[in-house]
Amino acid sequence: MSVLLLNGSAHEKRCTFTALQEVARGLGDGGIDTSIVWIGKEALKPCIGCGGCRKTRRCAFGADDGINALIDQLVAADGLVIGSPVYFAGVNGALKSCLDRMFFAGGSLYAAKPAACVVSARRAGTTAALEQIQKYPLYAQMPLVSSFYWPMVHGSQAEEVKQDLEGMQTAYYLGANMAWLIKSIQAGSAAGLTHPQLTDRAWTNFIR
Repeated sequence: MSVLLLNGSAHEKRCTFTALQEVARGLGDGGIDTSIVWIGKEALKPCIGCGGCRKTRRCAFGADDGINALIDQLVAADGLVIGSPVYFAGVNGALKSCLDRMFFAGGSLYAAKPAACVVSARRAGTTAALEQIQKYPLYAQMPLVSSFYWPMVHGSQAEEVKQDLEGMQTAYYLGANMAWLIKSIQAGSAAGLTHPQLTDRAWTNFIR
């Protein structure tokens, strides 16, 4: 069993990475393998709504910047954790482009995989950024994992984040709760429980 942790920061090993490491520690103590993947610091093309992914479930130009590789990694994993710094009370722009394309193309492939989010900020904007990220797994029928508090850490540098003891503990139990849920889903599957399958989806427009 494994979880993909997506580092959406432009800085590979700073505040967001520090929070994700603590989530990974909670997962690891629960017997789950982890992989932290950094999206990099280069600009990512936004989704252009071309529809090229409808049949392939892969982004039409995702081979150029690794988006399709991320889709494949998530399909192979048992869960996803999304981490982002807070930019103007929202997520990093490159991460938004990444998630738009990952979920527009491959969203139907992620159903029943638990997902979690964690954000990093110096001071504020964290709850708005969390709500923005949570829209993606909620759209894809992914059970959203919680901790005992909203999963956020505070600090301008990694060492400051480590001093946010409550934030780090929240991140740890986010991972621990995800490990428990993944194993519970595996046990249910072994007992014959299956995820409801969506058939004949209704598509409604609001302009008549």
